[in-house]
Amino acid sequence: MFKKLPFILMTLSFVLVLAACGSNNNAGTEGSASNGSGTATEGAAELSGNILAVGSTALQPLVEQAGQKFMAVDEYKNVTVQVQGGGSGTGLTQVSDGQATIGNSDVFAEEKLEDEAKAKELVDHQVAVVAIAPVSNKDAGVEDLTKQQLIDIFSGKITNWKDVGGADQAIVIVNRPGSSGTRATFEKFALGTKVEDIQGSIQEDSSGTVKKLVSETPGAIGYLALSYLDDSLTVLKYEGVEASVENVEAGTYPVWAYQHMYTKGEPDAATKAFLDYMLSDEIQLTDVKELGYIPVSGMKVKRDATGAVTQ
Repeated sequence: MFKKLPFILMTLSFVLVLAACGSNNNAGTEGSASNGSGTATEGAAELSGNILAVGSTALQPLVEQAGQKFMAVDEYKNVTVQVQGGGSGTGLTQVSDGQATIGNSDVFAEEKLEDEAKAKELVDHQVAVVAIAPVSNKDAGVEDLTKQQLIDIFSGKITNWKDVGGADQAIVIVNRPGSSGTRATFEKFALGTKVEDIQGSIQEDSSGTVKKLVSETPGAIGYLALSYLDDSLTVLKYEGVEASVENVEAGTYPVWAYQHMYTKGEPDAATKAFLDYMLSDEIQLTDVKELGYIPVSGMKVKRDATGAVTQ
């Protein structure tokens, strides 16, 4: 009996070791399964953060509406989305300096930021296309303007609507500031040149304010994204071409730009979820179209940072 005792003890120890290993393996397996499914469920439920999107007022209505819908989704309930205007230049500067999570812009970053290195740090997320249309007060008596007529009006050479076939009424220019991507788009693709602010013109940061002023000020002219247009204004044709979704998609109406949402480097989890949501069918096929924007996927032409258009 005493001779067999060491063998019995060794066997018992071996059995206990095997039992312990089996228990650890089962615990590890169960833990992995729990963590695996828990990560997907808990990770989504626990996704949190504060997103501040600043910049383009042309893009602002879409981002605001999408942001409200995004925060209403249960798995994103711990993410806060705040949207502010200020113009594309402001948005690009603030995201570059780390003051904003997203910089909304009507123009490519390299067109607006003077520091090339800072522009290269930003990651471009194109979420829609916007068309910009010249608009006037309804009493101006004009429905169509040529490129040259627009240049002459915004440079101060033409000061009365009667000189372009309208009412005998002084023209009041409602312009956007230099930081505005909407202004940059209008000057680049409607005028083909930058113009100086002339004496007596009105300058406003917000597209909403421009709309209000043009609709209420006799003789006023300005320009707005399609998302701001309604019957309170006269939407002017450009060289005889209407600023419609179909004409923009086909490339026959030239005054349009991509709507960019820039991040400094790759976005964090919460911001990426919001940007993915912006590109989801829920937003692209409903909100984008309903608000007067154009899905990027609908464009039959493309445009690069130089303004060159390709099929």
